[in-house]
Amino acid sequence: MNQSQNRTIFFVISILSLTAFDSFGQSIPKYSNEFLSIGVGARAFGMANTVVASVDDVTAGYWNPSGLVNQEEKLQVGFMHSNYFSGLANYDYLGVSTRVKDNAALSFSMVRFGVDNIPNTLDLIRNGQINYDRIKSFSAVDYGFYVSYAQQTIKSGLSFGGSAKVVHRQAGDFATSWGFGIDLSTQYQSKNDWNYAIVARDITTTFNAWKYSFTPEEEEVFAQTNNQIPQNSLELTLPKLILGVAKKVQFDNNFSLLTELNLDLNTDGRRNTLIQSDLISGDPHLGIECGYKDAIFIRTGIGNIQQQKTLDFENQWTVMPNIGVGIKLKQLVLDYALTDIADQSAAQYSHVFSIRASIDPK
Repeated sequence: MNQSQNRTIFFVISILSLTAFDSFGQSIPKYSNEFLSIGVGARAFGMANTVVASVDDVTAGYWNPSGLVNQEEKLQVGFMHSNYFSGLANYDYLGVSTRVKDNAALSFSMVRFGVDNIPNTLDLIRNGQINYDRIKSFSAVDYGFYVSYAQQTIKSGLSFGGSAKVVHRQAGDFATSWGFGIDLSTQYQSKNDWNYAIVARDITTTFNAWKYSFTPEEEEVFAQTNNQIPQNSLELTLPKLILGVAKKVQFDNNFSLLTELNLDLNTDGRRNTLIQSDLISGDPHLGIECGYKDAIFIRTGIGNIQQQKTLDFENQWTVMPNIGVGIKLKQLVLDYALTDIADQSAAQYSHVFSIRASIDPK
């Protein structure tokens, strides 16, 4: 392993450790459980996560539970994999959805974000002696489990849905947390191909109850290095509102164009977004999908509009570009997306792959 790789690993581990220990010690709502905002499905990534108004497949259990009632098949299964920081972090998604009635659907979804094989050096030095054989590895892993339900109403095109989610986060044997939250949503598909959506995430304020555990020897290392031993605490995730509107145009029997605009409204204070205030920060993002014979799709999107300082200490606006493609083969859908998780000046591109299979007894 070269020096550059060592620096990269050290940087990622440092960031993860600081974030985790900061959360243990105090209840800071901003960016809490942020791994649940990454997204699922390569279709969504290719459109800059702009899908809450148009989603109609198994991934709706994550994006907008109300869209589950619009899936055409009886049963759908979806899987996605992506990695970040040159493979140091892995992000995976698995979802299953089914129509339980003609006007109702149910789904189960799971997301996992983790960094594995992190060296634990707390026991590296003992009695002034360095022993590399005492270095063990651990994983920092975040899990999100969703159970979602959707129901159509008497009014044509209108549906409501919700998700109950359990959050489990763990950093080796040092710290673990469990949390619970509720998401609610609605989606309306008009007869003139306009779609509207409202998603209220963490509507009850999602919590994570953190508990830490260190051996006496590890606590001694904290004391000798003047580091504070983290205390059991409760971490809160404040509500987030997502508004969406989409329009699909069918040019002929072959070509179609779907355009969607979403606005994320965070209630955890001022963020580096296009719309900022001390109470609410708004983050707009736009996605476009071009289809050919409902079998081949080309997608693009822009989001994460932020203001950053250049090397000359001047402010400049940056955006996150995304592109993607999709192929539908009867009951099988393959999607790919190339997304920039950083900005244009320090590109950190990630490849996202997802697959969706459908089963219909008919």
